[in-house]
Amino acid sequence: MSQKTNPELAATALRIALAVMLLAHASLKLFVFTPAGTAGFFASIGLPGSLAHAVIAMELAAGIALLVGVYSRIASVAMVPVMIGTIVFVHGANGWAFGNEGGGWEYPAFLTVALLVQALLGDGAYALGRQREPQRAVVTA
Repeated sequence: MSQKTNPELAATALRIALAVMLLAHASLKLFVFTPAGTAGFFASIGLPGSLAHAVIAMELAAGIALLVGVYSRIASVAMVPVMIGTIVFVHGANGWAFGNEGGGWEYPAFLTVALLVQALLGDGAYALGRQREPQRAVVTA
């Protein structure tokens, strides 16, 4: 087993944390609010109710991809529009602090940045889809 670098381990820690968060939110929509209830909420804020099903599916798929470390960059980037939509349609008018009534936009904004950082970092260590970086030539003058 090769020694893992701090950046690889950091990418893994972020990847797992994001996976847990996405899977927790999908589970909340599936088992607590239910898909029908989530669709009703989406409709109540002016979004198509069917979009709720797409969001649940994206949270599940991206959460699983991040958890196992497959297509982490794609999964992370795919969730950015969902997070921005959360800010624009759900939490943006509630102010900055997530402790505000209805939750503010600080948490989805932070998650957006974390997803972008994950996309830049890649899978990290202990990922099923991990590919080695190609050797880069060093040119000296």
